[in-house]
Amino acid sequence: MPLTPSRHGLDPRLALVLPLGFAAALAALCLLPSVRQHGVEMASFWGAAGALVLWTGLLLVVVRRHRRPLALEIDLRKQHYLQACAQFSVMLYWGWYWRQVYDSFHLLAAQLVFAYAFDMLLGWSRRETYTLGFGPFPIVFSINLFLWFKPDWFYLQFLMVAVGFLAKEFIRWDKDGRRVHIFNPSSFPLGVFSLGLILTGTTAITWGQEIAQTFELPPHIRLFIFLVCLPGQLLFGVTTMTMSAVLAVFAFGLGWYAVFGTYYFVDAFIPAAVFLGMHLLFTDPSTSPRTELGRILYGALYGLGVVVLFGLLGRLGAPTFYDKLMAVPLLNMTIQLIDAAARSKWLHAIDPARLGRALKARQRNLAYMAIWALAFVVVSDPMAAYKPRRWLPFWQQACVEDRHNGCLVLSQIEKQYCTQGSAWACNDLAILQASGRAAPVIATEEAFARGCALKLAVACANRSLTSAGMQPAAAAFRPSSPMPVDYPILLQEGQGQLQGLPPAELYERACRQGWADGCVRLAGVHFLTTGGDRDVPRAVIALDRACTLRSTSACADLGVILQEGDGVPSDPEKGRTYLKRACDGGFRAACNRLEGAAQGRAGG
Repeated sequence: MPLTPSRHGLDPRLALVLPLGFAAALAALCLLPSVRQHGVEMASFWGAAGALVLWTGLLLVVVRRHRRPLALEIDLRKQHYLQACAQFSVMLYWGWYWRQVYDSFHLLAAQLVFAYAFDMLLGWSRRETYTLGFGPFPIVFSINLFLWFKPDWFYLQFLMVAVGFLAKEFIRWDKDGRRVHIFNPSSFPLGVFSLGLILTGTTAITWGQEIAQTFELPPHIRLFIFLVCLPGQLLFGVTTMTMSAVLAVFAFGLGWYAVFGTYYFVDAFIPAAVFLGMHLLFTDPSTSPRTELGRILYGALYGLGVVVLFGLLGRLGAPTFYDKLMAVPLLNMTIQLIDAAARSKWLHAIDPARLGRALKARQRNLAYMAIWALAFVVVSDPMAAYKPRRWLPFWQQACVEDRHNGCLVLSQIEKQYCTQGSAWACNDLAILQASGRAAPVIATEEAFARGCALKLAVACANRSLTSAGMQPAAAAFRPSSPMPVDYPILLQEGQGQLQGLPPAELYERACRQGWADGCVRLAGVHFLTTGGDRDVPRAVIALDRACTLRSTSACADLGVILQEGDGVPSDPEKGRTYLKRACDGGFRAACNRLEGAAQGRAGG
């Protein structure tokens, strides 16, 4: 049964005990060791609590002077607690694979108590009655699913939450005979702060980039998001928005791939964080169109807006993960125009509301959900194309073939792996930059130096060559390149041509000579070959050899293959052994995977 709102008149002094209680709870969180060890973070908590206490005192003076009555209405709305449950479920699953989420739950609690106190004081400052429910939960959760500030800047997190509530209260318009808020109260501050961070070049003070990347860590994350959002889609009719957004971006991605042979979003047709945004960021029924056709158009426009913003941000050199955050406020301002267009005679012929007029609202929602479920099954596998050990060779080949943005994207990937300790990635990155095929993301000489420090012989040789003003050796992913340096060095690494031998034979010789990177490249040949020539068991042997030769990335790859049973019988315990060797060698991604598995066993 739906819960009936209840209203209670309160003495002003008793009413204002509530925001004081929330302020006290916020101050009490300063006692946590995780807060006390960060001075600025603790000051942020104290400052926010102090501001709430001061506001409460001022409001009490005003209320008593004007003898204003205060009332509390309790209204537990389904759209709030169902959305909060879906969001928190995603956080729990995501946090299992990125420990930073769990380590930050106290920060989430701090934002929630601040949000309740701020919303309560704002409401009573403006009117007699404040409505208490689950409203702050989806606002705070939605903000934190996409952006939050690091400890030294955490006071801006409270400001971002406050901006959301202020926008909801003050930025309003007349819609269908009612005065309502224009902007989604979580999307508006995300959009505003995203713009500010881009213009000031201060993305590094947030976890935004890490959030976008780590959403790819949990297995089958898109399926999980799809399932936890089904109850809300059934009850509130938002399926058409999500479905049209996903299909619009997927169709664009297919077209892009057909024309250029590369992924538009680098790692997949639709990144997991974008897929999450299509379910939980812009589908607020209060700030979206009311017509069925309008919601379909709205979803498609959001999806295409993300596409445009991704390309624009990339051209400007800004972090591209902001694409999904900046589109929503712009779309919120167009919903009345979209509804007007949907009701027009020009679009009447394609209005789905003409079909199934006898169906009730819940039945129509079920029909759309059935269509969406079928569409999800069709697109889910290519949407989740992210596989690190397949992803890198894809872009290597794209660079070799001069496909659109192939070398540019590859340089960014190689930078990421280089900073994680891959000697070969440092070497390849430096070669890409020295050849002019990619703009410098790390100084070329520094990249060679990193590879040399990690005991990669060819990187040391290339460093000497570039210091002498000569051209470095060809990149490892171009085995057919001519030999610009002494061939024994190239042969040791599995590069170059020797008496017409194919790359696999060169890599195998290098591997037999005891060169770990040659073994890794040999494994890549066996693992990534398509069709019947794919030989995962031989790839496993090569990776085992590379791991023995102290290649931490090989140990990690082998551990994942054995755990997942990808082409070989699954052996989780043996896979864990290889992951531990990689972790002990400093490969952080392996450590993260081990931590997630350990937490799973403890929880089970």
